[in-house]
Amino acid sequence: MASYPVVVIPGDGIGPEVTAAVQRILQAAGAPLEWHERQAGITALSAHGDVLPNETVELIRRLGVALKGPCTTPVGEGFTSVNVQLRKRLNLYAAVRPVRNLEGVPTRFDNVDLVIIRENTEGLYSGIENHVTDDAVMSMKVATQTACLRIARWAFRFATRRRWSKITVFHKANIMKLTDGLFLRCARRVHQEEYPNIDYQELIIDAGCMRLVQDPTKFQVLLLENLYGDVVSDLCAGLVGGLGVVPGANIGDEQAVFEAVHGSAPDIAGQGVANPLALLMSAVMMLNHLAEKAADAACRDTADRIKQAYNRALRDGAKTRDLGGDLSTDGFASAVISRLIAASGG
Repeated sequence: MASYPVVVIPGDGIGPEVTAAVQRILQAAGAPLEWHERQAGITALSAHGDVLPNETVELIRRLGVALKGPCTTPVGEGFTSVNVQLRKRLNLYAAVRPVRNLEGVPTRFDNVDLVIIRENTEGLYSGIENHVTDDAVMSMKVATQTACLRIARWAFRFATRRRWSKITVFHKANIMKLTDGLFLRCARRVHQEEYPNIDYQELIIDAGCMRLVQDPTKFQVLLLENLYGDVVSDLCAGLVGGLGVVPGANIGDEQAVFEAVHGSAPDIAGQGVANPLALLMSAVMMLNHLAEKAADAACRDTADRIKQAYNRALRDGAKTRDLGGDLSTDGFASAVISRLIAASGG
């Protein structure tokens, strides 16, 4: 089996704990990974004087893949989000968030299986803000045809490869006729000219959110601009049990960063009670990404075995306290590993 070098960024708060647990599971599964640890977030600020050191970015640029724990972002003050900086500097323009029900995690809805594709570099998250007067500040929403076409093509390619048959665009083009209007026109163009076989739907975002919480099973692939995608991603996570049970990826043409999408939870850091499942699921996405790029069936098999093991663990009631269980972070990792061993006949 080929071996793949991967940058690992433990992050802040509970990040190092869940990262270590995930690495244990990957090692037990025989995942063909070589870890190269680097820092980002508060940890990097104290050690390197920068929340996102150049050496971290450059190593991801060179190796092409990273697994990242959560990083702290101050609210309303302080430094710019590490996540936003990383996406911009590496041009990770496609945020991918699969959302599905897990056995053993009861929710209000059954049979939820959808994925959110979010444009990751523009919109209000461009971070262009100015003081207009002493009484007013302004934030600029940016949209370019290049980026809108790029994310639309990425979403339609993704849907085609995964054999999804329907894409829904959420927008507010009835009000923001230039920016959201451009996003919508680009999605229509890609659909009509390149992927007419995909069922295509448009919904104004407020109505779309209402329909999501009425019946999420009506949706497959959601395509959204940056801010809407951020909000709707978390909304959809709530449909299946919360941010602790959904993975995430930020993907560009050359690099990809896979991450837990929940926060760094400093209030429980160091207690050994955090749920490592979201980062583990992101690691499975990473293995599938590597398998696809290298046409490596063995790597994909490893991803499938880990997925089956954590599904069995949840089904058997092996859960951390956020999901109603009593396992520690390491306890959940051990539960997954024991099922990996049992499945292999060990």
